Amino acid sequence: MDETTDIERMLELRDELVVKLTSNNRRERQDASHRLAALALESADVVSEVASELIDALELPEAQTRWECLDALSVVAKEYPDVVLGGFEGAEDALFDEGSAAVRLSAFRFLSRYGMNAPDRSRAAWALMSEAVQCYHGDPEYREMLICLLDFAQGDIDDSVRESLIDRMGFDAKNGRGVIRRYSLAICDAARGEE
Repeated sequence: MDETTDIERMLELRDELVVKLTSNNRRERQDASHRLAALALESADVVSEVASELIDALELPEAQTRWECLDALSVVAKEYPDVVLGGFEGAEDALFDEGSAAVRLSAFRFLSRYGMNAPDRSRAAWALMSEAVQCYHGDPEYREMLICLLDFAQGDIDDSVRESLIDRMGFDAKNGRGVIRRYSLAICDAARGEE
């Protein structure tokens, strides 16, 4: 299959899934969001063009649709952060969703990828991420959050954010145990530029 045909197939699939994302059927929306997240991994370019539809879907009631849309937006955010700016408010709401750890983790991932691209974005994202680190320390999704923080620490983030990140993770880097200590040390080292 040549590249043109492959792109055409992805565009056609994307448009079909976006229509299903607005369906009245919850299962159809969940399936569409799952497939859009997978498509984003295949081509952030293709999915970036429907970022506004994914952002709108963050208002839907079911957790799976929201976390899948956040996962797709996270992929897009890494390459096209300006396109996903409208998702910041929905991600903030999702970050403190009391009913779903998966939604919270996907929101955290989105914010870390959005924030790692520029100092001004890092300041906005870190304000929320720092609070989440405090709230979810020790929760089952916390290890995955640490992985996100490690990527974030290696990004183009503001110097004040770097210092705050080192300060926030410093206690666990010195006093933590196991995986939490190892990741906290790695995050502090990355934030200092020591890899």
